[in-house]
Amino acid sequence: MSVAQRRAATVRLISVVAVAVIAIVAVIVSAALAKLNMAAIQTLNTAQVQYNSQFGRYALSLTELGPSASNLISADLAAGKKQGYKFKLTGTPTGYIITALPSALRSAGPRTFYSDQSLVIRENNSKVVASVAAKPRETK
Repeated sequence: MSVAQRRAATVRLISVVAVAVIAIVAVIVSAALAKLNMAAIQTLNTAQVQYNSQFGRYALSLTELGPSASNLISADLAAGKKQGYKFKLTGTPTGYIITALPSALRSAGPRTFYSDQSLVIRENNSKVVASVAAKPRETK
């Protein structure tokens, strides 16, 4: 094998290893983001329980839970943006719906999250937005 062939083989091997390392890092980051977003949704659910206890109804928007109103959640979460996700809180006749969607699909991955007054967090790992029909996320 010539020196040029050995160099080419070495470059190919390094490329394969680099791609594998990048894929592993992406999986780790994705899992970490999922835990952070689940924590943010748990924070929102807890805030909603507190809000309901104080005011006799659920908050209809993130702003109602934020520092400028009831001060139950942080300003960034009240603004609807945290950890590369957009959070939305919608009031319903019987409760509320929380959704968390990636701000940019490529940076945060396709995971979407859903929760409501049941306090169950649901997740979907496809381009379909998570809903009450999605499988509940197991907390670990």
